[in-house]
Amino acid sequence: MKSKSAFFSIVILSTVLFSCGRYEEFKNSATENYSNEKLQKYAKYMIQGKQLYTTHCSNCHQENGAGLGKLFPPLAKSDYMLENIPRSICAIKNGLKGEIKVNGKTYNQAMPALDRLSNLEIAEISTYIYNSWGNEKGMIELETVEESLSNCP
Repeated sequence: MKSKSAFFSIVILSTVLFSCGRYEEFKNSATENYSNEKLQKYAKYMIQGKQLYTTHCSNCHQENGAGLGKLFPPLAKSDYMLENIPRSICAIKNGLKGEIKVNGKTYNQAMPALDRLSNLEIAEISTYIYNSWGNEKGMIELETVEESLSNCP
């Protein structure tokens, strides 16, 4: 009986240690004051967001967020994206047409709408792109996505 409880103690301790380390890897200056619970939620958004980004966005914006030459703008340290989170959320859901300026360069390639994504999936992708490649904005909450989408032009 003692060996059984010792085994369970080891499993629980290992899980806790693994989990803490896993969540710690996502910390940045925007998340340093998050509670452990919020950091766990943020880490889940980051993990799911990366998978969704890889599936829906990386073909144009590349795995490293650097964009594709003069065709598709970068997301890494993108002034266009960083200055207006609601506008970017609307672009993810509804697509984007027309000329935009990103980091001093002009782009005029249409971005397709990802209107089949749920609001939660958009929050996860947004959290990922706003906290990758040098971007540090913290978690983009579901409520932020819902409010942004209700005000899209």
